[in-house]
Amino acid sequence: MYFLSTPRIGFRHWSKDDIVLATTLWGDPEVTHFIDARSPLYSTQIREKLDAELETQRQHGMQYWPIFLVEDGKHVGCCGLRPKDAQSRIFEFGVHLRTSYWGTGIAAEAGRTAVDYAFEHLMARQLFAGHHPENHASRRLLERLGFVYIGDQLYPPTGLEHPSYMLVRTTSD
Repeated sequence: MYFLSTPRIGFRHWSKDDIVLATTLWGDPEVTHFIDARSPLYSTQIREKLDAELETQRQHGMQYWPIFLVEDGKHVGCCGLRPKDAQSRIFEFGVHLRTSYWGTGIAAEAGRTAVDYAFEHLMARQLFAGHHPENHASRRLLERLGFVYIGDQLYPPTGLEHPSYMLVRTTSD
């Protein structure tokens, strides 16, 4: 069922039938407050987000994959990648967790797993990430994962300048 997992969480691909999971995640205004100025998102907007994830997977072999607890299969959110500059192999990293899993360490665990997958399997050269200026937990997560602040950039879904970061693959050879 999972194409990628840790002892605690599993990643799979979104399907067109996952509208209930998508609604539980992106229909929560606490989740979307930091990622979309239209928050709360309504059914049409949630379907558009799900369709965009499906299309990104189809075209680029990546998406913000849904993640689940291995222990009981509960959906906890999504974590993954989008192309930022596909030709240069620069991908955008992101995590969206359901509120009941905030502060549990799952974001860091999922993040490390997605970062490793990006560099080892998708051959990423760099990863880009940003966060809402008021989302201090996301800033701490990105710093913990090794991302380095590069400046602020406009993030169209919120209309705000978001602190932005890059992570470059380091090699030990």
